[in-house]
Amino acid sequence: MSRRILILGIGNVLWADEGFGVRCVEAMAETHALPGNVRLLDGGTQGLYLLPFLEEADALLVFDAIDYGLPPGTMKLVRDGEVPAFMGARKMSLHQTGFQDVIATAALMGFRPPEMALIGCQPVELEDYGGGLRPLVAARIPEALAMAREVLAGWGVATAPGRTESPLLADPAIRRTAYETGRPSEDEACRTGDARFFPGTV
Repeated sequence: MSRRILILGIGNVLWADEGFGVRCVEAMAETHALPGNVRLLDGGTQGLYLLPFLEEADALLVFDAIDYGLPPGTMKLVRDGEVPAFMGARKMSLHQTGFQDVIATAALMGFRPPEMALIGCQPVELEDYGGGLRPLVAARIPEALAMAREVLAGWGVATAPGRTESPLLADPAIRRTAYETGRPSEDEACRTGDARFFPGTV
């Protein structure tokens, strides 16, 4: 039987470059025809709700924005036992703590995927509520997908140009193009929070 492979994008698309992982898995669905044993999932910030998906996977490939302490836009691939360490080395947000917990819990329950790979990008900007990917980070998506193809090839998975339909991706209304082009102007929507709570702004 073919190994069951989960390709997971995690992060919060509401905070600029933190959405990198989710946008990568969306791009993979739009540009790659994947075999039936490969599942694409927008994991967002779901934390322990992702456990059942890991339980069903023999191999796990994760896309995420990771603070490696490197120059913005730097890409890095880590594998297997290194993945949990890098997820928690420099936590940028609660979703990374949550996913570290997912991996640890899966290991305790005896169903952590034996093969794991994390493709991460050093973010440029996170403190921009409602913002999209910064150009430098967005430009790394093709590189991330190329890295993913190499990982998948090592796992015996052939990819081809095309599309992969998945019910586990976000609604089209909040996918990258719709989300970024539909953003209100800075006058209409505060970039850092609710302007009503900033002294002297109203």
